[in-house]
Amino acid sequence: MDMVNLKINGISVQAEEGTTIIEAARLAGIDIPSLCYLKEINCIGACRVCVVEVKGARSLVASCVYPVEEGLEVWTNTPKVRQSRQTTLELLLSEHHKKCLSCVRSDRCELQKLCKDYGVDEDRFPDTDKLQEIDYSSSYLVRDNNKCIHCMRCTATCRNQTVGVIGPRNRGHNKTIGCAFDIPLQETACVGCGQCVVSCPVGALYEKTSVPDVWEAIADPSKKVVFFTAPAIRATLGEEFDLPIGTNVEKKLPGAVRRLGADAVFDMDVTADLTILEEANELVDRIKNKKPLPMFTSCCPGWVKFAEHNFHSLLPNLSTCKSPQQMFGALLKTYYCEKNGLDPNDLFVVSVIPCTAKKFEITRPEMEGDVDAAITTRELAQMISGAAINFNALKDEEFDSPFDVASGAGVIFGATGGVMEAALRTAANILDGDFKLVDFSEIRGVNGIRTATYNVAGMEIKVAAASGLADARKLCEEVESGRSPYHFIEIMACPGGCINGGGQPIQRDATRNTVPIKELRAKALYDEDKALEIRRSHDSPVIERLYKEYFGEPNSEKAHHLLHTTYTAREKF
Repeated sequence: MDMVNLKINGISVQAEEGTTIIEAARLAGIDIPSLCYLKEINCIGACRVCVVEVKGARSLVASCVYPVEEGLEVWTNTPKVRQSRQTTLELLLSEHHKKCLSCVRSDRCELQKLCKDYGVDEDRFPDTDKLQEIDYSSSYLVRDNNKCIHCMRCTATCRNQTVGVIGPRNRGHNKTIGCAFDIPLQETACVGCGQCVVSCPVGALYEKTSVPDVWEAIADPSKKVVFFTAPAIRATLGEEFDLPIGTNVEKKLPGAVRRLGADAVFDMDVTADLTILEEANELVDRIKNKKPLPMFTSCCPGWVKFAEHNFHSLLPNLSTCKSPQQMFGALLKTYYCEKNGLDPNDLFVVSVIPCTAKKFEITRPEMEGDVDAAITTRELAQMISGAAINFNALKDEEFDSPFDVASGAGVIFGATGGVMEAALRTAANILDGDFKLVDFSEIRGVNGIRTATYNVAGMEIKVAAASGLADARKLCEEVESGRSPYHFIEIMACPGGCINGGGQPIQRDATRNTVPIKELRAKALYDEDKALEIRRSHDSPVIERLYKEYFGEPNSEKAHHLLHTTYTAREKF
């Protein structure tokens, strides 16, 4: 790539040809504010907050879409630039429902921060518009256009996911962001991945909260409330309490949840291991008995719903295994209740998940009742803060028995490629009892499609892992066309996997644009896996006990009844 020389605020900068001004400025240590730009999505120049002066240009230019060129001279902080940004922010506020005290993004709102930085008067252009109706239709997400600033991030994100259910409607002053023909979100092909939520710079999109329901259950003396936490939570929850990105807070989780009033707190890594026993055996059965291949993983409810909407012919290829969330719910309402003499109706099961699609999953008719409430990482942090718990001061504690010990394979479920690697550790052992490889590093990575071929018991097993639905679509189209060479494919709806799910902590734009967040979070999981003595799901004593006492063997009749599911072909649009 050719390099070009330019000056930004008098500082000489060398940048690759094709680089935008906003990206080049970062090389000089200059941060240009923006409300529409994120490095993960297309720069569309919608907000006009990132304008700068360019020598020779007739007007201010949007730095997020303006490419650098040889000899360019740029100024990012002149009176003209500051005045323009201030006016733009004032105009945005004039159409923004300023209900900041109760807003989910208060203190982490990009608009709020910029208005403070630029000393914006929120009353200069008073809002005369009527409030729009809030879309509460879905079971997992709320869309409040009264707070929307038309930055188009959600639209770009949804388009990049190749879902495309939200976008601009009308023009000028009447412009809104919504679904075609004003259809409620629930009636669209939205998959619930929540990437629009973490991209939104304000509070126009947020998860539908289950926190009041959980507090109510905790306060009810007739209910026994149990929590279980997903693998990715340990790598992200600390960010809500200002710990460095990638800090593993696994040992603080149990104590925090107990102090909320929970009767027990379990580790979902256990049912991640259980999923692997069922899934790996299903894969081996498909390979040996020439059943539909490739087999797709089924742990991600966003991906499952995407397939149900878009790839009906591939539904037989999805593993019939429930997700670890639903397996745990089913296990608690049966095995756990039987062992402890509990009425399942008196047990209130709460999952702590990194994902908004998991909220949809617990409402699926074929699995309704397994889990009573699913709360995101952000919701759990809200509960901890609301209970005045000093999270960072908590001493280490362990999860409760009998679901307290899991393998490293269960831990890495939270990173894209982790489910694949965990399944291979067990499937390879089933096919070849002497197979020693534990680290399948070729399929690790937080971006794109990763592929690998492994020789197991004289067979070449070809695998692929996709991160994000755009890459998922590519693999699915390849399978539909008959060109796919793979036996096993893992798909995670969110780029990077659960560590970057729609329910995870939202970092400020400046951090997202400069810090490898996904990589740091994933590293926390892989580091834990590497340090554990038990790294394969089938070696877990908890899993051995579950099959000995309850299920008999993987894919048994009882296992199929409680741990497996079916899928539904849905409308594309």
